[in-house]
Amino acid sequence: QVQLVESGGGLVQVGGSLRLSCSASGSIFSINVMAWYRQVSGEQRDLVASITTGGQTEYADSVKGRFTITRDNTKSTVYLQMNSLKSDDTAVYYCKTTSTGVAGPWDSYDYDTWGQGIQVTVSK
Repeated sequence: QVQLVESGGGLVQVGGSLRLSCSASGSIFSINVMAWYRQVSGEQRDLVASITTGGQTEYADSVKGRFTITRDNTKSTVYLQMNSLKSDDTAVYYCKTTSTGVAGPWDSYDYDTWGQGIQVTVSK
């Protein structure tokens, strides 16, 4: 299994920057994709950005050009650099990993692990 610890959230003014970190422990060699999601109270949890083991990235349209996701495989850590923050970026941010488990010689399965969530508040 994988355990995740997020850090780096907080309060920032519009136009400012924050960097979120998510460190994984446990079955780190099983991790394929690392991603950040965000959720506003009462709304669904949406993908912000994701990165594969090989470094392929995907971003939500709303954050393209402002946010950058990176990954340090030696530290089993994923980062989200958030620049030019807007009030609409206010949300709880969650780290998620997708890993592959082995159930048998010919049987594997994918499973997701979520972090506890971290608040990001962008004030006007």
